[in-house]
Amino acid sequence: MVSFTQMQTAKQGLEYLCLTNLNLYDSANLSSLATQAVAGRQLKVVVRITEPNPTAIQVQLSEDDYPGWLAIEDLDNLEVAETPYQPILVSQPEIYQRLPQIIAYTHRAMAQPNHYLWGGTVGPNYDCSGLMQTAFAAFGIWLPRDAYQQEAFVQPIEMELLQPGDLIFFGRPDRATHVGLYLGEQHYIHSSGKEQGRNGIGIDALSEQGGTVSQTYYRQLRGAGRVMKSYMPAALTRTD
Repeated sequence: MVSFTQMQTAKQGLEYLCLTNLNLYDSANLSSLATQAVAGRQLKVVVRITEPNPTAIQVQLSEDDYPGWLAIEDLDNLEVAETPYQPILVSQPEIYQRLPQIIAYTHRAMAQPNHYLWGGTVGPNYDCSGLMQTAFAAFGIWLPRDAYQQEAFVQPIEMELLQPGDLIFFGRPDRATHVGLYLGEQHYIHSSGKEQGRNGIGIDALSEQGGTVSQTYYRQLRGAGRVMKSYMPAALTRTD
C-alpha cells in the first residue's frame, strides 16, 4: 500500500495499481462522481501533492487516459504497479468474434437490480457510456470513457448498415450525450436516467413508434459507429 509520505514524493507519471474498486471525482471537493476504477486498473499521479492537508489527489487512469480526483483516504487502496500499463492490441476480426459475449454481458447487467449512476462503471449501477466501456473491457477491448469520446473513436457507419454490437449515439446537434449498444432488429440496450422515463438498463426500439423512452431518444439520434480497435493511451501513440 502507498503511504501519504510516499505519495508526497511520488514522481508524476508513476503508475499505481488499484487494489479495490475506487471512485474518481470531477474536482478536489469530491462532490460529483466522474468515473470509477475497478480493482486491477492502473492510474498515474498527474500533480504531486504539495499541500499540507489535502483532501484529494489528481490522477489519470492508464487504460483510457481519463482524469479524475481520488480521495486521500483511498491512497491505502493503491500500490505501486510492477510495470507500466501495456495495452494488448486487438484486431478487428477478434473484436467481431467477441461481440456476442459483449452483448451477453449487457444482458446479464440488465438482469441484476440496478439504477442509473452518473459516472458508474463497476456495476451493478452504470451510466450509459460506463456500461459500454465496461462491457467491451470485460473482453479485452478498451473504449474511451464518455459518449462523445466513444463517438469520435469508432468508425462512423450508415444507420442502414447497423450490425449487432455497433454503438448508437444520441444527444444535441453539437455533441453526443448518450450511447447504446445495437442488438439487431432495430433494438438497442442502454442505461438511462429516470428523467428519460427509466432508471437503469433497458432495451428500447430505434424508432419513434416505440414507448416513451424509445421516442425520447429517437428524437435525439445522431448516428452510429463500429468499434474497429481497442483504445491506445496517448503516451504510447506519440511520435515526437
